[in-house]
Amino acid sequence: MWKDEILEEIYRIREEYAKSFNYDLQAICDDLRQKQAVSNRQIQKC
Repeated sequence: MWKDEILEEIYRIREEYAKSFNYDLQAICDDLRQKQAVSNRQIQKC
């Protein structure tokens, strides 16, 4: 079976990130909002 190394790395990093917040979605969102504010970049809303 074909394996995409880039996707595997993304999945691993995403899992580590979520685990670092004990899979708490509110904490993850708070962290991302804080990072967004520091970066001065906006995330487009749908």
